[in-house]
Parts: sequence; C-alpha cells; structure tokens
Amino acid sequence: MDLVYLDPPFNSNRSYNVLFREANGTAADSQIAAFDDSWHWTAAAEATLHQITATAPPHVVEMINAIVSFVGRNDVSAYLVMMTIRLVELHRVLKPTGSIYLHCDTTASHYLKVVMDTIFGKENFRNDVTWKRTTAHNDPQRYGRIQDHLLFYSKSDQKTFNQIPGPYSDEQMARYKYEDARGKFRAENLTAPHLSPTRTFPWRGTHPGADRQWRFSLEELERLYSEGRILLRRDGTPRKDGLKEYLDEAQGPALQDIWTDIALAPTAGERLGYPTQKPLALLERIINASSNPDDLVLDPFCGCGTTICAAQKLGRRWIGIDVTHLAIALMRQRLDDMFGEAAAYEVVGQPADLASAEHLARADRYQFQWWALSLIKARPAQDGKKGADQGIDGVLYFHDEAKKPPKKVVVQVKSGHVQSSYVRDLRAVVEREKGVMGFLVSLERPTQPMVTEALSAGFYHSPGWGRDYPVLQIRTIEQLLAGEWFEYPQANVTLNQAERVREEGEQGTLL
Repeated sequence: MDLVYLDPPFNSNRSYNVLFREANGTAADSQIAAFDDSWHWTAAAEATLHQITATAPPHVVEMINAIVSFVGRNDVSAYLVMMTIRLVELHRVLKPTGSIYLHCDTTASHYLKVVMDTIFGKENFRNDVTWKRTTAHNDPQRYGRIQDHLLFYSKSDQKTFNQIPGPYSDEQMARYKYEDARGKFRAENLTAPHLSPTRTFPWRGTHPGADRQWRFSLEELERLYSEGRILLRRDGTPRKDGLKEYLDEAQGPALQDIWTDIALAPTAGERLGYPTQKPLALLERIINASSNPDDLVLDPFCGCGTTICAAQKLGRRWIGIDVTHLAIALMRQRLDDMFGEAAAYEVVGQPADLASAEHLARADRYQFQWWALSLIKARPAQDGKKGADQGIDGVLYFHDEAKKPPKKVVVQVKSGHVQSSYVRDLRAVVEREKGVMGFLVSLERPTQPMVTEALSAGFYHSPGWGRDYPVLQIRTIEQLLAGEWFEYPQANVTLNQAERVREEGEQGTLL
C-alpha cells in the first residue's frame, strides 16, 4: 500500500445508528444500529493477546504486555490489543515510501501513540494533526470537546509527501484589498534595496529611488505593464508599490498541523446518515498530500466509504474493508451515486451463489437480511432494535409522476421456511404503510399457494410509465443473483443523493 487511512472505533462506549434520509432529503424516523463502539476483555481479547505474543516482533510483544500489565485486563486494554494486531499487519503491507494516518479522539490517542511509536518507530512519527471536527459543544462539567487527532507516520524517510497549501488567515486575506475584473489582488513593491547599474534607471517617468533598483529587467517591466499588472498614479506613471499579485496565483501558506477549515455541516449535501462520517474534503487533503495518481490507498475500517470515494475522485486505486453488509451496501450505493459506471470495482467476501447465501443466513440472519436488501438497493427500515421491524425489513422509493411525492415499496426478507401467510401479512403491511407495492425476498423457493396469493393482490398502474406492475412480487436469492429483478417504475431512491461526479476512475475493491 502507498497510503493507509483508518478511522477505527474510538472505544467511546456508544452505540452508533445510521439515520437514513427520505427521498426528499429530510431525516427519516427509521434508523439501524451500525456498530457498538464498546470493548470488553473477553476470551477473544485474551486469544488475540496470545496471538500477538506468538507472532509479533519482540518489541511489540513487550510493549502490549506492558500496557496490559499497567492498565489491567479491561475495556481499554481490549481495545488496544485489537488495534495492535491490526497495526502490525498494516505496517507489513505498507510500502517503504508509504504513510499511515490513524484517526482517533482523546479517548485513547495517548495509548495509540505509544502503540504506533513501537510498531512504526518513533523516528517515523511525522505529525499529530489536530482537526476541528465541529463547532462549539456544551459539555457539562468540562470544556467542549471539538477536536479529533490524526497520527501521521511514515514507514521510512523516503515517504511520499506533497506540500499542500493551507487556508489564508483573516489577516492574510486583508492584504488582498484590491479587486479588478480578474479578481482580488494585493499591491507589492516593484523595487529592491540594492543599487545596480543595469536595473537602476528611470522607467516611464518613475525612478526606483536612491540606493534601490527595479526587481525586474526592463523587458519584464514592459511585459507586466502591457498585461495591466502594474498600478498607475493619477498622472499615468507607474507606482513603485504597484505590482499586482493576484490571490488565485498565490501558493498560500504552508499547511500547519491544526486544521480548522474543514467540517461536515449538519445540513451538508454529502451527509448519508452514517454516524462517524468524515468530510470528503478531509480525505482529499490527506490523499493529495501523501500519495500520487495511480497509487494504492487502503482503508481497513471503511464505514460509509468516504476514503474510497475520495481516492476514486483523485485517480487513485483503492481497497476498502468493512465487516458489515450494511456498510458495504452504503459504500456501493455511494460509489454508484457519485460516479456511476466510471467507478469500476469488485466486491469480495459477499455471497456469490446460493450456497454462500445459505451459509451467511445460518451464521447471522441480520447480516443476511442487510446483504439481501443491498441486492435490490433497498435501505434497511428497522427502528434501531433487531426484531422490532413491524413487518418491514426494507423500503424502496420511486418517482412516478413529476412534482409529486415518491411512491413507497415495502420489502420483506425471509431466510427460513416460507408459507402463504407471509404473503398475506406483507399485503397487510403494504396497506398499513400506505405503500403501493410489496416485495418478498426469499432464500427458499415460494410455494404455489404463495404465488397464487401474490397474484390475487392485483396490479399497480403507473401513470408515468403507462403500464401495470404486480402489487406483490416474490423473488428468490437465486433469481436475484441471476439478474431476475423485481419490476417497478424507474430506479429506486435509497439514500440522500451525493453530487454525481462523472470522472474516469481506476479499479477499486471492497472487502
């Protein structure tokens, strides 16, 4: 890897929900648990510590055992053990010229700094960047916490680093007090404090002054004059402080290690409802600084896919990893919304046939449910608690008539034995939810009574498309994997649409 960015859970002892948005962009009532950011010392943590002891370099083994001995076997050490074994692997796959940015908050940043110093070497520590992530907070009994940290390390001194200009301060911007048709500019001195026989001469009625010279040759002065780059006095002679330096040509001040100019506003159009979503501009800055076009970028805690979307936009190759099918579905929809067919990627690790789908259903029926919904680009419709879905596993929206609200489709997913009562129940839920259609996704093939029951629900007539669609439809996982889709008007709207960016991109991978 040329660049690794990771935004892992922070051990904040919170449960994070995804708050989905309606088709019109407003917040919906439905939300679903994305992940629990809580860690406890369990048999799994003990086993991970033993794995580190057996496989990691000796200095890493000594470090993590010292931390566990110091803080005890508790939630903090469980979190650090989890992070250590992953950071060892990230160091292994990083190129000698590569860099890593670990995004964290003050919960465990001091411990993570020790872990990173040990694994990557304290001599390869580059910056602890402070990012102002939000505006003022009213935190009871303490100062408002509005910052995150980016621990920036390289693997060696031969790192890739492109200098990125930072934002101008108010004081710097105040210097650009003039403006013409070309834009804002400031007036700079045309002279320098030296005396040169070749550059100390009267020019167009102006002399540079005693013991001074022009900064430019006569030919260059004439060129600047002809381009309108020199301010003139009322009598038409050049001003010695009249060199126009335009804001859009300035390099800007060097970027410092405190970033206050990037935030994700509550009403930002790029918001998808993912609880720990970071601004696209933040990842673009990191990727521009520490990689070059066609480099390979990895995000092993990919969430809603901000890193991979920034990498795709900037012409990098990428790999994104997440452990939930909900996150993978969000990433796929975001990539499709932003780039369409320009984003070529492969999804690795999701069921590709009936046998692997059955395996996922046996292992975790909720992960199976989220994966099945992603096949038809439906969004989950739970209210935050598994099993409290009131007969709705997912929803789809489609626009059928101009300037009218979108129509709603209710989706149910069944991973076990199916029967005709499920179809009758779906019909009742569609009516209760004021939907126009209902889709049943089944792992098993439907029985003939189920098919008959679905046909009895009749048809929905689409005024926009001038055709009829069955109100209740059934598709098996096998059919969906073979490309036999549900029938309904237009394309579904599942998430608040990100700005579509039609740019040619490189191959990406979701794991």
